[in-house]
Amino acid sequence: MTPISGKTKLFATLGHPVTHVLTPQKLNTLFAKRHYDGVMVPVGIAPGQDLATFAASIRVMQNFGGAVVTVPHKTAIVSLCDRLSHRAEAAGAVNVLRREADSSLTGDLLDGVGFVNGLKNAGEVIKDRRIFLAGAGGAALAIAFALAEADAAHITITNRSQDKLDDLTTRLKKSFPDLSISQNGNPDKHDIVINATSLGLRENDPLPVDPAHLHPPMLVAEVVMVPEQTPLLKAASQAGCRTHSGRHMLAGQLSAIFDFLTAE
Repeated sequence: MTPISGKTKLFATLGHPVTHVLTPQKLNTLFAKRHYDGVMVPVGIAPGQDLATFAASIRVMQNFGGAVVTVPHKTAIVSLCDRLSHRAEAAGAVNVLRREADSSLTGDLLDGVGFVNGLKNAGEVIKDRRIFLAGAGGAALAIAFALAEADAAHITITNRSQDKLDDLTTRLKKSFPDLSISQNGNPDKHDIVINATSLGLRENDPLPVDPAHLHPPMLVAEVVMVPEQTPLLKAASQAGCRTHSGRHMLAGQLSAIFDFLTAE
């Protein structure tokens, strides 16, 4: 790693909690590998606290390059951006934020790209598959759009909040009017089951789906990275399903994150 100096670009992984995040470690390794003078650190801001203060602060930090945005700020940060990529605007969520030379903030959404790349890198096929997606937050928004772009045959979405579920469904239908979409139900008769919620981060979290509905040859996939073997993946393995850990999503978007954050 290049020694930190007055020329070093500063980056952050923004979320709550941040004790589990792996992005700073991965990006710092990539910075060193590509001989880029930058450093990323975790920054914890609890939900309900002032994200606007954070955004205003980084606007005046001339050596601040940008941030990776994680749970629970991916949708709240949208209104603080000056410009958005098409997919971030359509989904209403941001997971990467770049400070431009004029102090403006640009947001993009790469989670879905990373998730789909992770599946493809593992040899999985999305085209014509029936997908069951648990969650309707920022990660779920990104993944749902990326799955639609990858020609999934059908997406069933479930979420505890009906308002968020309706919002995601409406956004998907607007961008992909021919996509087959349904709400709630269970994973039966689906090819791929995805947990796009934060359930599994904490030891006593309930399972995001009922394991009684998991059976081979389903693939059960996670966005939670730590622990790598979440309770859902353990239950899926016990049911005879193939599993796919959350670390694949980060690996699938590392280069895209680097390119976005370091673009001049």
